Amino acid sequence: MSTIQIFDPALCCPTGVCGTDVDPMFAKAAADLDWAKEEGIAIERFNLAMDPQAFAANAVVKAFLERSGEDALPLILVDGEMMLAGRYPNRAELSRWAGVSSPKLNPVPAGNCCSGGHCG
Repeated sequence: MSTIQIFDPALCCPTGVCGTDVDPMFAKAAADLDWAKEEGIAIERFNLAMDPQAFAANAVVKAFLERSGEDALPLILVDGEMMLAGRYPNRAELSRWAGVSSPKLNPVPAGNCCSGGHCG
């Protein structure tokens, strides 16, 4: 299975979900990453404010920051290869990158099943 590394911008806490005024983007990302971990997906997260050495020690991340700056974070690497920048991945992306298929990923939309639990 692949390892997904997330290089976060400088956050006040490891997830960005803290304080009284939480950005909904961070809340959704935290929920999606928790889901991915429950699915067995290997995820490592690095916060620029708390783990600056992780940013400096990774050549891909260091070059990205020199080229694009901190405002372009988050940066997502899969097995060391840059996959996404500027936003957090959704569950479908996390699942695809890790090679995980989850029935929880694509629930049946409400109203698409007949009563009695027998879909036709």
